[in-house]
Amino acid sequence: MAQDAQKPQKSVLLRTIATPLILTALMVALALLTLAVGSRPFNQTMIDIFVRVILVVGLYIFVGNSGVLSFGHIGFTCLGAYAAAWLTMPPMMKELSFPGLPDWLKAVQLPYGPGAVLAALFAGVFALLFGRVLMRLSGIAASIATFAMLAMINTIYANWESVTAATNSVVGIPIVRTIWPYMTGAIVAIFVAWLHAVSRFGLALRAARDEPTAALASGIDIPRVRLVAFGLSGVVMGLGGALMAHSIGVVTPDTFYLGLTFITLSMLVVGGMSTLSGAVSGVVILSLLIQGLRWLERGVPVGNTTFALPGGLQEILLGVVMIAILARRPNGLFSKEFAWPFGARDRRGPALAATQTVPEGDA
Repeated sequence: MAQDAQKPQKSVLLRTIATPLILTALMVALALLTLAVGSRPFNQTMIDIFVRVILVVGLYIFVGNSGVLSFGHIGFTCLGAYAAAWLTMPPMMKELSFPGLPDWLKAVQLPYGPGAVLAALFAGVFALLFGRVLMRLSGIAASIATFAMLAMINTIYANWESVTAATNSVVGIPIVRTIWPYMTGAIVAIFVAWLHAVSRFGLALRAARDEPTAALASGIDIPRVRLVAFGLSGVVMGLGGALMAHSIGVVTPDTFYLGLTFITLSMLVVGGMSTLSGAVSGVVILSLLIQGLRWLERGVPVGNTTFALPGGLQEILLGVVMIAILARRPNGLFSKEFAWPFGARDRRGPALAATQTVPEGDA
């Protein structure tokens, strides 16, 4: 019986493995392009893209699978960034910036790798704590509650001066300029999201998203499967926050508030909220568009003159492009998962293509 139950799951894995492999190849290609260009500004641009991939994929794990729009996930990014600062900054800098930290934590100075992993787990624990309450809500009530969570985290970190330095900039975080840790983080996030999507929890969560009444009748515990996705997405968002802190070396609570919330949500929605391929592609496309508009704002030499966009026009053009995309493709640019040009033909997405294999009451 156990072997028979494992066969459908293996089939799902084999049918959907193309998606994470193609996305991984895209991440590796971007990293190799960065090395080939050899420019420090281009290197930082690619680092920013990899960090955004982690954040948007983390958001996809919950929002894409549950259908519940969350405005609060950047709060977990804030938790991860500050945890990375507490774990990796030199003790002397921590004494100056965070006098209220416990003495044992002030004495700790970990390499950025272990620090990022612990920061991700720290954010995941708080995601589970918040999720125990929030995941019993649905629809607009759940979305408003997640925004209240974000506001609460931001208020605490903006006022707890002895532990977070309040609104002052936290400096002294080790800066990591090499591209490989960020590429690795993006690939890990992609595979975590894929494995969750094809797991029984991911399949049950999508079933609850599409047909909640039928899911309840089948014995699916909707709050529980939502909680699993919420906690896992919190871990990935915390990892993204830690790596973001190491990419810029400075953090403040406002860095992880409304601006980052809406650009992350925009990338997910424009790319395709219900697919992992859309989540990653939305980041790459919009990031390159943003960078191109910034380049035009700085000015481009054309003959004896310099062509430059007026200040502030970047945001307007970006908004127009996003509206145009969503007007033509309401489900995003990529409503189907990437697949090999041969082999499996069902391209509805890892979880959707395999929904038929979920046994009743499995979750």
